[in-house]
Amino acid sequence: MPADLSLRDRFKLGLDAPICLTWELTYACNLACIHCLSSSGRRDPRELSTAEAKRIIDEMVEMQIFYVNIGGGEPMVRTDFFELLDYASSQNVGVKFSTNGTRITAENAKYLAGLGYLDIQISIDGADRATNDAVRGEGSFDAALQAMEYLQDANFGEFKISVVVTRQNAGQLDDFRALADRFGAQLRLTRLRPSGRGVDTWDQLHPTAQQQRDLYGWLVGHPDTLTGDSFFHLNALGDPIDGLNLCGAGRVVCLIDPIGDVYACPFVIHDEFLAGNVRAPGGFANVWRTSELFQELREPTSAGACASCGSYDACQGGCMAAKFFTGLPLDGPDPECVLGHGEAALKAQPVQLVRRPSGDHSKPIPVVLAAR
Repeated sequence: MPADLSLRDRFKLGLDAPICLTWELTYACNLACIHCLSSSGRRDPRELSTAEAKRIIDEMVEMQIFYVNIGGGEPMVRTDFFELLDYASSQNVGVKFSTNGTRITAENAKYLAGLGYLDIQISIDGADRATNDAVRGEGSFDAALQAMEYLQDANFGEFKISVVVTRQNAGQLDDFRALADRFGAQLRLTRLRPSGRGVDTWDQLHPTAQQQRDLYGWLVGHPDTLTGDSFFHLNALGDPIDGLNLCGAGRVVCLIDPIGDVYACPFVIHDEFLAGNVRAPGGFANVWRTSELFQELREPTSAGACASCGSYDACQGGCMAAKFFTGLPLDGPDPECVLGHGEAALKAQPVQLVRRPSGDHSKPIPVVLAAR
């Protein structure tokens, strides 16, 4: 690898191990959020066993992956959840897990506060009950607040409040910030993608063009807000938001799903981005290092239709998942391109192509978004 490459260019070529490994422990979930990227609800009977999950943790140690993002579904519904946390801790693998908070109690909050390298993200999608519950289900806002209170009372420390920015909550950023300050938490904002159940609700939920511009200004003014590199498509508006500002799919990030399938990105659970399975010979390490899909994604890419745009170096063409699930070519503009190129590309499509996720574990009765 040439020594004069920038850090971002080095990351584009891929690493020996992912910087960010997302691991969905289960598709089971007691909520039915209408934008759920993994269409979670029902447990898959092929779910990895406790022993198989521990083998993955062992591989993380061997590959020097020092922390993992655990999610679902709702990871705390797995009966072996705390056993796996204990095992990861014993192997010095840090865990960051996302939860809706409904399974956090006063008792287990104290246990969680006593673990070593552990980070918790409580998910909410509204700074008030009505906005949140329209997306995440009745009672979910109160349950999340109760979980935050339990963690605060247990002296857990600086947990995170994770928010998917939508058309309905984009005007509540200051309120989310105040909520985080109230609990001594960090605010984390992430981008809505049209994946999972979000395919069906994206048109209703994704922020307007003006809200995107307002969001950019807010993020620039609040650089301590975490984003997980979600909003690099906004960089065409001016100075870049802090972060790697690139699509890391198959290069520095990937997803292991509940049945051991490995996908290039947590937001593209689709057969076209399936790289392999951890149950195959060689396990996860073999998938990460030899997958043809990952090798392809690590090749230098063309700017494609964005080549003539002076902002390509800043926004990198945007999010692969957002383009894929709205039917746009991967070398085309992001559907939420702040310069309007994505909107024009969507209108120019002779047929609206919306790709469906490869699996759907939704419960029979989904939450319905109230008209606003």
